[in-house]
Amino acid sequence: MAAIYKRELRAYFQSMIGYVLTAFMVAFTGIYFMAYNLNSGYPYFSYVLSSINYILIIAVPLLTMRSFAEERKNKTDQLLLTAPVGLKDIVLGKYFAMTTVFAVPCLIYCAFPLIIKSVGTAYLKVDYLSILTFYLMGCVYIAVGMFLSSLTESQIIAAVTTVGALLLIYLWGGLVNFLPTSKVSGMIGVVVLITLAAGIIYQMTKNWMMAGVLEAAGVIVTVIVSFVKGEVFENLLVNLMNRLYIGEVFENVAINRLFDTEGIVMYLTLAVVFVFLTMQSIQKRRWS
Repeated sequence: MAAIYKRELRAYFQSMIGYVLTAFMVAFTGIYFMAYNLNSGYPYFSYVLSSINYILIIAVPLLTMRSFAEERKNKTDQLLLTAPVGLKDIVLGKYFAMTTVFAVPCLIYCAFPLIIKSVGTAYLKVDYLSILTFYLMGCVYIAVGMFLSSLTESQIIAAVTTVGALLLIYLWGGLVNFLPTSKVSGMIGVVVLITLAAGIIYQMTKNWMMAGVLEAAGVIVTVIVSFVKGEVFENLLVNLMNRLYIGEVFENVAINRLFDTEGIVMYLTLAVVFVFLTMQSIQKRRWS
């Protein structure tokens, strides 16, 4: 894994992507820092991060679009897959290289709260927890982008789909407010989620019987519960979708000054899930 990690990290800075990403993020953040903290005198750097977190919609696709799509287009993925390293080492090496590149601007951000402290009151604990949470949220986004890159050989398609996915995640909290709250809508939502889960299982196993049985069992259980205790499905879809809004974890720290331990665990879990899905995507192509 170390060899893959060094190779990828070197490639990001030799191709200038690492420098461009760092300069773009720091310059963009610096503008907000001057406006909010220096000119307006607002003491929290976390407020700046909460205002510019949409920057990840642009920065992350720039970082992840080449991770596997370029290898696949240039046919160099075959060399990687036949190299004397495991698939896990390849994926983790690439992932850790990208998170390291993303860590560079985040480390530079650590200087901003000290600048605030040098000219007035600062809340270092909140600011540094916000930077940490911002970094972890970015790591989740990177895992999503890497997975989408593994599905195509076009860097453009990988970038566009990643932008779309991250934009959906960014707008998730507002979109949830438009969901219906009735019992029927809750049942329909559960059935849709069961169908999606069955589809993922089929894609991973190519066993239509297993996927079909699991989906049928899920639908049957849903129908039984609807007759026995139908009120369970009221507001279920909204509550479930709210639980999937990962931006809330960062907002709790940056805006509400609340450190969400469960949210940090969720970030780490989501990153692991998408790294695992990337491994499965590549494994499927290896044996196809």
